[in-house]
Amino acid sequence: MEKTHSFKDLIVWQKAHQLVIAIYKATKLFPKEEVFSLTNQVRRAAVSIPADICEGYKKKTIPNQLNFINIAEGSLEEVKYYIILSKDLQYIDESAYEQLTNSAEEVGRLINGYEKAISKRLTT
Repeated sequence: MEKTHSFKDLIVWQKAHQLVIAIYKATKLFPKEEVFSLTNQVRRAAVSIPADICEGYKKKTIPNQLNFINIAEGSLEEVKYYIILSKDLQYIDESAYEQLTNSAEEVGRLINGYEKAISKRLTT
């Protein structure tokens, strides 16, 4: 794993941040009655993903770093469900659903890779 100087150097953080931006854009179109329920929930879960990556990045021990990556993974799974729910409620169309799902899956793959890279430092 190459040396980074900031969480902003992490591709996993960059892609998670892009997912948050896409979620905010999609939820702007949700019905007004969802502002304090689904809109708020999906946005909070999405923001948690890159935020936990940031927080874990600065933790001093590998177990602490991995804990925050695990929290980010949980938030990502929550977002994946909200994307499905948004489609089923017809708040987003098929195209938005595919785009958000693909983005979430990419973030998931990157989180897994980042987690493996951190775990590998435990054994070296």
